[in-house]
Amino acid sequence: MQYAAMAVGIVACPFCREMFEESEAESCPVCGMKLAPLAELPPSHDARAEELFSVAPHEEELPVAYMGRGKGALGLLALLGLVLFFLPWIHVSRPDTFDMSGFDLARKLGWSWGAGVAWVILVPTVMSRRSIMKMRGARVAAATLSAVPALTVMIFLLKPPRSALVPIHIDYAAGIWATLLVSVVATAVSLRFGGPIDDIPVTRGSSEGQTLH
Repeated sequence: MQYAAMAVGIVACPFCREMFEESEAESCPVCGMKLAPLAELPPSHDARAEELFSVAPHEEELPVAYMGRGKGALGLLALLGLVLFFLPWIHVSRPDTFDMSGFDLARKLGWSWGAGVAWVILVPTVMSRRSIMKMRGARVAAATLSAVPALTVMIFLLKPPRSALVPIHIDYAAGIWATLLVSVVATAVSLRFGGPIDDIPVTRGSSEGQTLH
């Protein structure tokens, strides 16, 4: 014997969400409100709360203009480092007198392009991270890029440009020392990029404005 499945309509109270079969009642015995088809009712308060917290706080997408947790500081340091790349790094006094920026040195030596390229890549690497988890996940990449200019400067300091034919006398300009300092500071900031994961302000739900520990 086969049985035909009978569709049973479900109605619910718009206030307390108590459910009944369609033929069981027309109004809620508790609230007195007229029952409505369950499928036509908006999500309940509990359902909306569950939806709000379906994304973990450390994975929540932050505003585009958010500059906390080291994001703004690291972005500014990268831009400053890029500016310093075009300022004088060395002052040559023999055989001629002239200044050379990090950019000029890179055009001559080739391998020192790493300092300028590192700053250029660091800016979008940092600014494109819009969640705490993504910022923390970029720590290693940001720290590596931040350290490249310092490594470049150290090579210049340990092995200054020389010529076997013509004696060269150089003095290091402020740009190279500033680059070293900015690179070291940026590396330190990168290691804490995104901040702690156990101290996150909640921006949605009933805990809005509070900090999760």
